[in-house]
Amino acid sequence: MEVIVSTRNRNKFKEISRILKDSKIKAISLDNFPRAPRVKEDGKTLRENAAKKALKIARFTKRLTVADDSGLMVDALDGAPGIYSARFAGKGATYKTNNEKLLKVLNGVPLKKRKARFICCVAVADEKGIVDIVRGIYAGTIAKKLKGRNGFGYDPLFISSTLGKTFAELEPSVKNKISHRARAFTKAKKVILNYIKSKMKTKGLKRHKL
Repeated sequence: MEVIVSTRNRNKFKEISRILKDSKIKAISLDNFPRAPRVKEDGKTLRENAAKKALKIARFTKRLTVADDSGLMVDALDGAPGIYSARFAGKGATYKTNNEKLLKVLNGVPLKKRKARFICCVAVADEKGIVDIVRGIYAGTIAKKLKGRNGFGYDPLFISSTLGKTFAELEPSVKNKISHRARAFTKAKKVILNYIKSKMKTKGLKRHKL
């Protein structure tokens, strides 16, 4: 069972592939579709962006597609950077500059007031439209300095609410069981498997008796 993952972020694709690995679903990279269109993430919500990315690539490839959009919401910043997480430091932002800006704007804020949460929205679509959209949330705290070398994005600053370590300090196998993206894709896996079962029934495939 194959599904196209609508992202050109190789770190994200690798993480999603690992999350889907234990299921019967194989993640297919957009690298296999060099002519696939670029999707502008100009939606007003994570949900809108995920839906747009999934639908546009599903219509181009004519295959089942998943896409996610994730954001970091910091309470002390009234939910920022939110939908602008990837470009928090402005045009051409990198993981490094985004983290530096986050530390700068939270300078002087005590740890107990640095509560935050990661939110991930995952859309599943085929060429006919959106199949479903699911969401995963994980709560934590923003550290006062970078810690750990694993992960990507804000992982070196995001302290897990349950493990007391930043996501970047966790082994990928651990993070991929508890994160916002893991929670969202656990729900997405059920959507994909139900979709495939439904398609098989619609096609009236013959069943072989054991």
